[in-house]
Amino acid sequence: MKSNKPVIIWLLLGCVLLFIMVMVGGITRLTNSGLSMTDWHLITDTFPPTSEEKWNEAFEAYKTFPEYQKINQFKSGGFNLEDYKFIYFWEWFHRFIGRIIGVVFIIPFLYFLIRKKLDRETIKKCIILLGMGAFQGFLGWFMVKSGLIDNPDVSHFRLALHLTFAFITFAYTLWVALDLMYPEKKAAVVSLQKIARIALIALIIQIIYGGFVAGLDAGLVHNHWPLMSDGQFFHESITLEQPNLLLSFTEGKSGVQFIHRTFAYIVVFMMFLLYFKSRKFSTDKQQRNGLNVLIAIVLLQFTLGVMTLLFHVPLWLGLAHQLVAFVLLTTMVYTLHRLSK
Repeated sequence: MKSNKPVIIWLLLGCVLLFIMVMVGGITRLTNSGLSMTDWHLITDTFPPTSEEKWNEAFEAYKTFPEYQKINQFKSGGFNLEDYKFIYFWEWFHRFIGRIIGVVFIIPFLYFLIRKKLDRETIKKCIILLGMGAFQGFLGWFMVKSGLIDNPDVSHFRLALHLTFAFITFAYTLWVALDLMYPEKKAAVVSLQKIARIALIALIIQIIYGGFVAGLDAGLVHNHWPLMSDGQFFHESITLEQPNLLLSFTEGKSGVQFIHRTFAYIVVFMMFLLYFKSRKFSTDKQQRNGLNVLIAIVLLQFTLGVMTLLFHVPLWLGLAHQLVAFVLLTTMVYTLHRLSK
């Protein structure tokens, strides 16, 4: 582990930066800042406009797009340059962190490669990570582009794809780091490993639907729990929005919220099942710690989800719910790794 320590620190730093990027992405979404930068230039967008003249040019360009024309210009009290600077900052900061992640990954990777600090297997994994990072940048552009044409909001499918792939990139980066942190091999606890894999898949599905909820602002309807509005478990608006249930569960606010709030029970159940099944086996300290923290975090996340819904998605609760999802994924990946290797 000693010879791998710098590589492990590098990979974990990448995990931290990805966490920060998702946090800033959440703020960007919750403050409706994601469409403020109407163009995409790798070099010239590195820093915000440096003069009042440049700010005015950017603001005038923004005024030609649907978000301003259909929403912001009609806001009570108007929408001025200072308002624009606020939303511009969050989108710029989100993109800026993406650039930082690219630099932090590529330069040390080349250094470790030249100094022969990486074995063949780790090099392959790092090349995959490089491709994942590039694809995530493309997904960000692909998402923003969908909100600059007619509809002044991004496609919730593209938003969910962008969000989920960020989580997956983080999870894979963490897995590569864990492989280096725990190089010893031991027999996997096969039955627990299978349950943990299903739990991870369930969590990723829930993250996808979290993206759908965010993209459709579906958290602003049916702000009741444990039942939906009017004391209904399956609210009638689900079929009224879209008679086709498949479309309702992927494109309707009520349907998407129903899946997200209901699937949360499945995620909790799978993690409790994993925990109680593990008590029948002789697990080591790392495995027990992972399982114990997993239960605590999934209960916290469930509680945050309910509170976010009941309080109509205030910024701090919406952000906390997204960030704890990140912590839950971290714990799930760690636990699966310890049960697998």
